[in-house]
Amino acid sequence: MTEDGVLVDTSVLIEFLKGNEQYGEKIARLLDKNCVYSTGIIIAELLQGLKYFKEEQYLTELITAVNVLEITTDLWIEAGKLSLSLRRKGINLPLTDIAIAALVIEHNLSIFTLDTHFEQIPGVRVYKG
Repeated sequence: MTEDGVLVDTSVLIEFLKGNEQYGEKIARLLDKNCVYSTGIIIAELLQGLKYFKEEQYLTELITAVNVLEITTDLWIEAGKLSLSLRRKGINLPLTDIAIAALVIEHNLSIFTLDTHFEQIPGVRVYKG
């Protein structure tokens, strides 16, 4: 993967779908460069929070416009090891976010997120836009 790739986290995509221009402009620039990535966990998190059919249609269009990466068994193993390592340091984070972190590390991506706890994970680069 490329260092220019950016995995856009659920927190930012929610703001984007709400019409928040600050995030809309940044995501539009990334989409133009074809460097937006996502994964199944993020897609599922977005779908579970939808309220209207129109949102589902828009989200479906957005998903087809991004590069989707899957979390493999090997990455789940890495996520488990990463979670254990963090817990031993007293850092307890949601396993879904640890899996996302393992994915961005493996594929040399940055993560565009509003969740500051990603900064606590060694090897994760947070995209600032």
